[in-house]
Amino acid sequence: MTLKATPLNSAHRAAGAKMVDFGGWDMPVNYGSQIEEHHAVRTDVGMFDVSHMCVVDLEGANVRPFLRGLLANNVDKLQVPGKALYSCMLNEHGFVIDDLIVYFFSENWFRLVVNAGTAEKDLAWIGARNSATGSGVAITERRDGGGADAMALIAVQGPNARAKVWQVLPSAQAPSEPLKPFNAVIVKDTAFGEVMVARTGYTGEDGFELAFPASQAEALWDALVAAGVKPAGLGARDTLRLEAGMNLYGQDMDETVNPLDAGLAWTIDLVSERDFVGKAALVAMGQRFQFLGLILREKGGVLRAHQKVVSGSGSVGEITSGTFSPSMQQAIALARVPMDVAVGDSVKVEIRDKQLAATVVKLPFVRNGKILVA
Repeated sequence: MTLKATPLNSAHRAAGAKMVDFGGWDMPVNYGSQIEEHHAVRTDVGMFDVSHMCVVDLEGANVRPFLRGLLANNVDKLQVPGKALYSCMLNEHGFVIDDLIVYFFSENWFRLVVNAGTAEKDLAWIGARNSATGSGVAITERRDGGGADAMALIAVQGPNARAKVWQVLPSAQAPSEPLKPFNAVIVKDTAFGEVMVARTGYTGEDGFELAFPASQAEALWDALVAAGVKPAGLGARDTLRLEAGMNLYGQDMDETVNPLDAGLAWTIDLVSERDFVGKAALVAMGQRFQFLGLILREKGGVLRAHQKVVSGSGSVGEITSGTFSPSMQQAIALARVPMDVAVGDSVKVEIRDKQLAATVVKLPFVRNGKILVA
């Protein structure tokens, strides 16, 4: 099978990146030291090629009512142009098709950014819902391969990320400096074209996600490197997001998982009378598990997905993501645990033929460079 490539593929290879198959995409896992890339984002600035993710523009007179029914979070929270919202998109059974970000730019134009591995499935689902509801929404995929409208995505993250972006994109400083988190602005830059500058990210640090013409991908990437921004790969992205307690689709939730059991209740609006796909099934199911963090307290193993978690009462949960935290120098994990487990409890994790003690903690582990749990 031929792997798909982002517009930055040759730049990664020129930089000596170790490339891997990531859901059918040829992506950099690291450029040398994954640990150094992780620490660069926590203490200074790093950047990720996230062009494998898919920008989808929805346009037309009925976009808002269409999204009201499509998404589990309520797009009526989006009233100021540029405001963004994190939401799950559910199937009729109340399980997660994808988690995504929706941006509001005008009543006739909303933008979604969806996961790489689910993009084709998402587009088919959105198209089917558009037809079924007769909404007449124009759906435009903006991923590379989509012709002249294709967009690249670079996430610049870390305490110095915004300053570095402004150094490279001075036209973006005035419009983006006042942005609060989860807001975006579109800048017309003379060098790089139309750039969406969004104060969002997947690392637990401040920064911007930049969406811009794919034809400008290498030029902008090279300019950021020249300004001192360290490229970072999938390895660091995973340890950073795990420390930040952020879900990864396909790992921490999927079409077999209820979002309430994945710690995503905050992304679901069950308060308003608005109906949405999967609402009735989700309400009927309710929450059956909690989504919490684990810190391994005994030597002899590493926390990994699918390891069994046994509570003091004997009830059983499961690790969904695990790693060794570069920031904490401890083995940590995200886990779905039974409702009788409490923060502070000691549990046992089954690692091969051993049961090792771990402490249950509230997420996140690390945010804005600070370790929040002990």
